[in-house]
Amino acid sequence: MRFNIPKTKFAFIGGSSTFSINFPEDLKLTGVKAIERKIFLTPFGESPEFKLVEINGETVLMVRMHGWRAGVSRADASRQIFWVLEKAGVKTILAEGGVGAINKDLKLRHFIIPDDYIDLSLRKDVHLSDKYLLIMRDPICPELSKLLAETSNRLLPDRQVNGGVYTVTDGRHFESRAEVRMIESFGGDVVGQSLCPEVYLAREIGACYAGLYLIVNRAEGIGPDWSHVELRNIFYREALNIGKIIIESLKQIKQAKRKACECSKHRKMTLLK
Repeated sequence: MRFNIPKTKFAFIGGSSTFSINFPEDLKLTGVKAIERKIFLTPFGESPEFKLVEINGETVLMVRMHGWRAGVSRADASRQIFWVLEKAGVKTILAEGGVGAINKDLKLRHFIIPDDYIDLSLRKDVHLSDKYLLIMRDPICPELSKLLAETSNRLLPDRQVNGGVYTVTDGRHFESRAEVRMIESFGGDVVGQSLCPEVYLAREIGACYAGLYLIVNRAEGIGPDWSHVELRNIFYREALNIGKIIIESLKQIKQAKRKACECSKHRKMTLLK
């Protein structure tokens, strides 16, 4: 069923680290209530199902697993999501996911909040319009990143939170050893599949964007071969922890005394007219 798009400033894009739970209901947190589920008609096809969640009286648009689903390209899924977020007036986006560690100092079950990226995917030409020149000087919002790190440190003080470079590949397969060596030589700290094109589209709609990423395995050739059983256990056992960090961060955004970040200033009108 198709609905009108509600107005809200806040959105959450779920990834693999909350996929195994019914988020946020399974957290059973006070002040958090799932209102309804909605699908919207976009110029790029029907959107994935969104969940409208009320957090301390504030509406948040949430979507699972980056909108990825059978029969829809990942590029179109991203367009559908961000078209909806733009129409809703969203200006703050949190995301999460699982990544493979390339930097040998990164530990399993710890976190990275990337501050930059390398895009090796083939999904670069994914946009909603041709109106803007997008400056990717500081692609991840430093204020949202700081908030996520502070929340993580408070709720899970035994987990290290790192910054670093997120390298994006297409998937759906994992990378080869040779690809990982190449990414390491480029300066990539982790590898995953979701940061791009989301970071481009967030900038296009004038929204701040930051994500919390769980280290779920070591990339191929980085230490011993990873185990599928261990990968599964990390995803399943850490989902509630990730969910609590996300909800608590969303609660804090409204109350936090945020300085004016530069994210919205990195979107300019195109010169190609």
